[in-house]
Amino acid sequence: MFTGEYRHTVDAKKRLAIPAKFRADLGKKAVVTRGLDQCLFVFSQEEWAKLAEKLGSLPFSQSDARSFVRIMLSGAMEVEFDRLGRILLPDYLKAYAAIGRSVVVTGVFNRLEVWDEQIWGAYKEKAEKNVGDLAEKLGGLGI
Repeated sequence: MFTGEYRHTVDAKKRLAIPAKFRADLGKKAVVTRGLDQCLFVFSQEEWAKLAEKLGSLPFSQSDARSFVRIMLSGAMEVEFDRLGRILLPDYLKAYAAIGRSVVVTGVFNRLEVWDEQIWGAYKEKAEKNVGDLAEKLGGLGI
């Protein structure tokens, strides 16, 4: 299970060091794709296979399902870790998440999220202000 929040930088060659704490669970390769709320998702190959299977079972006759599947799957790229634990972030994914030099890598249960530091700060500040309301709404889901 991935948890925690880590600040890192993207180097001039578009490489991002993934925290050592996470690399053991990811293996030698991972899958990075467009996430939600303007971040990137990073999955182990095993978790990605589970998600891709679920996405593949969505009804392609429904426009919303087709759009979501297209965005998630077409944006996915398999990445390998170099000997220093870095992955290469493709330009189209960096642009999607507006990633600059400073990033935050967060552990979110079965995936990592990669955020531009400023976007993460704004998102986190808003979510923290509403955490009570969020907890109340999620109470109906058994949380």
